[in-house]
Amino acid sequence: MIYTPPTTEQLFVLDHIARIDAMASHDKFAAATPDMVEAIVTGIGEFAADVYAPLNRVGDTVNPKWDDGKVTMPPGFKEAYKQFVDAGWGSIDGPGDYGGQDLPFTLATVVIEALGSANMGFSLCSILTPGAIHALMAYGTEDQRRTWLPKLITGEWNGTMNLTEPAAGSDVGALRSTAEKITEGEHAGLYKIKGQKIFITFGEHDLTDNIVHLVLARTPGAPEGTRGISLFLVPKYRLDAGGKPAHSNGVHCASIEHKLGIHGSPTAVMVYGEGEDCLGEIVGAEMGGMRAMFVMMNNARLMIGCQGIQIGERATQQAQRFAAERVQSALAGGTDRAPVTIDQHPDVRRMLWRMRAQTEAARALTYYAAAQIDFGKLGDEAAAMRADILIPLVKAHATDIGCEVASLGVQVHGGMGFIEETGAAQHYRDARIAPIYEGTNGIQAADLVGRKLGMAGGDLVRGLIDDIARGAAGFPELQQLADACRAVTDWMVGANTADRLAGSYPYLTMLATATCGWLMAIQHQAARAALDEGSGDAAFLEAKIASTRFYLSQIVPAATGLAPSALAGDAALTPLPQFA
Repeated sequence: MIYTPPTTEQLFVLDHIARIDAMASHDKFAAATPDMVEAIVTGIGEFAADVYAPLNRVGDTVNPKWDDGKVTMPPGFKEAYKQFVDAGWGSIDGPGDYGGQDLPFTLATVVIEALGSANMGFSLCSILTPGAIHALMAYGTEDQRRTWLPKLITGEWNGTMNLTEPAAGSDVGALRSTAEKITEGEHAGLYKIKGQKIFITFGEHDLTDNIVHLVLARTPGAPEGTRGISLFLVPKYRLDAGGKPAHSNGVHCASIEHKLGIHGSPTAVMVYGEGEDCLGEIVGAEMGGMRAMFVMMNNARLMIGCQGIQIGERATQQAQRFAAERVQSALAGGTDRAPVTIDQHPDVRRMLWRMRAQTEAARALTYYAAAQIDFGKLGDEAAAMRADILIPLVKAHATDIGCEVASLGVQVHGGMGFIEETGAAQHYRDARIAPIYEGTNGIQAADLVGRKLGMAGGDLVRGLIDDIARGAAGFPELQQLADACRAVTDWMVGANTADRLAGSYPYLTMLATATCGWLMAIQHQAARAALDEGSGDAAFLEAKIASTRFYLSQIVPAATGLAPSALAGDAALTPLPQFA
């Protein structure tokens, strides 16, 4: 279970897809020089491989332990997390006014990728904290920023996102947690929080001396549904006059879940205001909770999409190493009957190339979306709107890729992949949560055909398809998929809600694959040009040409075939028969 950082690949995608050099031409990101970018990508890769990767199997087999409301992490985790904090890896894109490095969010995405590839479960501690930072920057008061951001940015405190409740599930508007404003006394202006939340990632642990929960709750008299929800900052411990955690705040971890995978990440059931007062600060305005929470949620959805890269990279590396060492059978049709390593057999090569190409496509899609967010911060409104369109594609398609690649990794290992000791099964188990949390992938597809497709009457999506079509010159399979995406888009814009939703998932897969195909075509051309010029690592460039060609010729055409499913409408989904 060795992890080798894909540094050359990451730098290539940063250059040709994220256009990190164009970001650095602006004063805001001037510090992102080529030397700085290379140092960050190289440094986090080495850190992840040396510090986080050795704990991956530990976290899977020696799980976090719950005892009377406290959670103890597996051996070595606390020390590794302290190294992460001390090295400043959590502060990459944090605002400089509060202790951050003011570097692009795209570079922070590379940091999360490296940590998660090394140890997906452990890295979840760092995934939601940036979302809390962004929510406070967007909707918090200056006092809240000064109080909470410095420690969140360093990672000395972590942030969580508290949406889900036992009776609500994905229906956030059905939540029943309450927040009652205090009007008198020393806590006037704060709110008493009461309720229960489930599936809270790193809701309780012993890595930090405080945990900052962002909690959705309903104030008295607020309307039902999402319109009546407010957002509150609820620390595990209230601070003393010096800003240090000092007073219990009525935040209790009732239990942690027993899960299929990501065993190194404690998933907590949290109870607020039971037995003692739990005080929270409102973030933004009353009944403005969903607007503030969506700042966190969009960040988290991109980070979860990044997990598709993480598990894909790790599974691909392991499968390729195994296949290069496992000797079995002679090559069919050959004259030499000596057995060969299985990576020489055509179907195994097919699986390995599919794993590699899909992982590279997920990385390109995720980096591209992160870069659009960064360009949006620089004042490019078109980039910001493009990022809105891309978020559901990244979250859904990249996590689907992670599951597929992890499954193929088990298949390459054969029977040994079904045995826990090889580690291939862990990747498969870890990957399966990603299409579920932070909004199931079906919810992402509904968001695409509902909110996103409706923006500018469908013209924002058509603009993406136009870019794909312009980049398809010389790649007929990609041109065919772009044409199919355009036809389905036009139909979707005029279809009723039920028909759009019935075809939403195949449509998302088509559009995401077309976007990935466009980004792979860009890399194909860049690699070809560099090879022709004699610049760069020839072996890497040749492999890049091979993987992009595989994607464009074998994966893209299959997505075109999804058009009939996308166009079938609600009538194709007849009601299921009832069980007797």
